[in-house]
Amino acid sequence: MALQTSPESPAPVRQVANALAGWIERLGVVWVEGQVAQLSRRQGMNTVFLTLRDSVADISVSVTCSRQVFDALNPPVVEGASIVVHAKPSFYANRGTLSLVAREIRMVGLGELLARLERRRQLLAAEGLFARELKRTLPFLPRRVGLVTGQQSAAERDVLENARRRWPAVQFRVVHTAVQGPGAAREVIAAVEQLDRDPGVDVVVIARGGGSVEDLLPFSDEALVRAVHRARTPVVSAIGHEPDSPLLDLVADVRASTPTDAAKLVVPDVAEETERVTRLRDRSRQLLGSWLTQQQDQLVSLRARPSLADPRTHLGARSVEVEELRSRTRRCLRHQLDRAEDDLSHRLARVRSLSPLATLQRGYAVLQDDEGHVVSSLGQVDIDQRLEARVHDGRLAVLVTDLSPAQAAPAHPAPDDAALEDEET
Repeated sequence: MALQTSPESPAPVRQVANALAGWIERLGVVWVEGQVAQLSRRQGMNTVFLTLRDSVADISVSVTCSRQVFDALNPPVVEGASIVVHAKPSFYANRGTLSLVAREIRMVGLGELLARLERRRQLLAAEGLFARELKRTLPFLPRRVGLVTGQQSAAERDVLENARRRWPAVQFRVVHTAVQGPGAAREVIAAVEQLDRDPGVDVVVIARGGGSVEDLLPFSDEALVRAVHRARTPVVSAIGHEPDSPLLDLVADVRASTPTDAAKLVVPDVAEETERVTRLRDRSRQLLGSWLTQQQDQLVSLRARPSLADPRTHLGARSVEVEELRSRTRRCLRHQLDRAEDDLSHRLARVRSLSPLATLQRGYAVLQDDEGHVVSSLGQVDIDQRLEARVHDGRLAVLVTDLSPAQAAPAHPAPDDAALEDEET
């Protein structure tokens, strides 16, 4: 029932707020569709706050939901997503604010499409297709660039013109395909595999202009993502504009924000490289000149030293030292030779004194029988036996005619100690 009020009997604020709360409560649970304009998740709170905006009119309403309901969504809700909320309107009388208490959230329309793409991205990322360590480095100056794009498209024109403007000698192999529609992914896959088999192609560029999410769906196709992952040739993704991010950007070795940016990435700028070569050449000349100057200064410093300025300065003192060392060496060598000669003489005398030849020189002889045995006793020979006598300067043939035994030597008394001392003296 409407409140009965008048200027004389106005209704207090609490009564009006409670009435509004009662009227809103009668609305019950409703399904509401809108776009998430703002999202707030406060740390430590079990309530998530969203602002749901109408997709046509400039109208928005606050939505609250429990953290369990919000976290159950896969992929999670992000700002800009279109959702359908099963909620009950609620009016908070203390602040006079209206909000929807969400009991269920669903992704619909574009939001549902983005949710499917997000689930696909998570699955492919879990397989490692987007790993950073798999990214290959683009060649500095490719021999030939493979280009996959639409026929007579703005993307083709941007890539070709900008690349040739940067490096006029660059060569392209262009393969035209459909870039949107149900058969686009299949044609792009075939083009990528064809260019990957060409040994003359060093890098492949997949280019397309901007468009809606639905138009760019072929470049998020799972089969295309896997084909680019299998390619041995580095792949550059140049799809749409900077905000566009199909799954091809994640698996490609290099992502270009636009087709024009792709042309800047695949070939160097001849003017910049010429300037760089000039700077490096000038720097090399400067460094080489500085090094030569330093070496020249060191050479001048070395030549200014006394030993190099007049090499004969120290030769006099050194010649005296050499002469002294030579004289000392001669004296030492002479002394060593004299000592060695004396030692040799002593040893030679001892050897000669012990030699049997010295004994023979004193008149002794060595008798030997026919068999060469030395005869040292009468019992070893017979009468008429021929012997050989060896003297110091030859040999004599001897015939035994007589055998006379030696007489015993007379016995001498043993000398006393004094006699022995005199003999030793």
